[in-house]
Amino acid sequence: METWRVIAAALLAAAGLPLMLVVMAKVRDRTQSSGQVALGGVITFTLLAVVGVLTLTVLPGVVSWVLVAAVAAAVSVMLLAS
Repeated sequence: METWRVIAAALLAAAGLPLMLVVMAKVRDRTQSSGQVALGGVITFTLLAVVGVLTLTVLPGVVSWVLVAAVAAAVSVMLLAS
């Protein structure tokens, strides 16, 4: 496995954890339902896990790095907006 794939997946995971927490907090603010918060967390985690596995295995380099940048930008915007 190439080193750049491991680095991209690690950066995706590092940016994905705050993203998951922010999504869960926003769901809590809007619904006040713990079930919906858990569902939002599970969906976010599953999407990040799928993208991480695809990054480690089959996605081309440009697509992988664009996804890492998009997740990092989304986290930055969400954290600055809250």
